[in-house]
Amino acid sequence: MLIVWSTELHLLVDGHSSESNLLKDADKIQDLLDQLPGLIDMVKISKPFVVEYTDGISKIDWGITGFVLIAESHISIHTFPERNYVNIDVFSCKEFDYTNVADKVAGAFRLVEYNVTVLERGIEYLNRSTDDLPVIRQSFNSSENGR
Repeated sequence: MLIVWSTELHLLVDGHSSESNLLKDADKIQDLLDQLPGLIDMVKISKPFVVEYTDGISKIDWGITGFVLIAESHISIHTFPERNYVNIDVFSCKEFDYTNVADKVAGAFRLVEYNVTVLERGIEYLNRSTDDLPVIRQSFNSSENGR
């Protein structure tokens, strides 16, 4: 079995805030979405779009959702103020310092508990004949390595 690692990273931060008012603040979320691309050296190709969502299954499932498109993919934030909960996604075809992003959003939302997950994605479409950029980070045959 061939295992290939790409440079596409998908950062997921899921956390609980100590201050639900931060999760209700659409302007703060918009500002954060405006700042994050520069923090990780990405190219913003749209203004941040932020909307309040109130049609959840339960009354406490309302929240703020926002995203910004970047040349490298996207950044999104989903908040649930009544649950003191937030989800942040950064997906990029370019590597970035995901610890810097996790620290920034943890501070911005005053997260008291959070999980950080980093997925490496993108191997399904690799076409080395048309792509001169280095995409494969590591390749090995798991049967040769005793895995």
